Amino acid sequence: MKHVLAVAGILAALICTGCGRKAVNAAGPEQTVFGSAIVESSGGKQVTSVGGLLPQPIVVQVNDEQGTAVVGASVQFSGPRGMAFDPPNGVTDSSGQFTTNVRLGGMAGTYRISAGTMTKSQKRVEVELKEFALGYQQILGKHLDEQYCSRCHDPESTPERVSNYDNLEVKPHPFTDGETLNKLSDEDLTAIISHGGAALNKSPLMPPYGYTLGKTEIQALIAYIRAVSDPPYKTPGIVYAKN
Repeated sequence: MKHVLAVAGILAALICTGCGRKAVNAAGPEQTVFGSAIVESSGGKQVTSVGGLLPQPIVVQVNDEQGTAVVGASVQFSGPRGMAFDPPNGVTDSSGQFTTNVRLGGMAGTYRISAGTMTKSQKRVEVELKEFALGYQQILGKHLDEQYCSRCHDPESTPERVSNYDNLEVKPHPFTDGETLNKLSDEDLTAIISHGGAALNKSPLMPPYGYTLGKTEIQALIAYIRAVSDPPYKTPGIVYAKN
């Protein structure tokens, strides 16, 4: 009899433990106000370390058929396993927007986040955002980008850095431009970074950094370029399964 009671106690403890787990895509409150579309307001394509909190919150907006913001519409966030949303769901505020803070998972790579709402006809509409989690080598590459590259390769100015992009006759490719940079091999990127654009008959406005950056730093910079590529970079020789 004591053995039976002990087993029952263990099962009860396991059941309680399971109840304490929270799913990333937890159900939101019952929806009484509806929109017809959900769009990103801000927060996409951010970069942080593996397991890190995104620097800025993600903000989405629910609109009606006329494009007017909808107040009180339900929004739910979901993403890959290991991510955390704070909060994962709720209703849009007086501006028709919903804000959440996001912590990425424990693996480096691109994270696709979905924010959704229900229409009056009970159809779920979604918007997808991409965020990037970097490992140690890629973080080093990010720092090198900020120190040497982003002033020309990033067209957006910040309070800390004024972009030189608009002053250049030949526009450099942003490091997120996977359509172009994914076609270049690591050897090609190494040659351009080391010897300048002229090494591959590219713009001579790209200066050589071979005397400034060491081999390890160049590899780290390339690892960062691959990590933030959009669309994602696929390593040659690896077969990727189709959905």
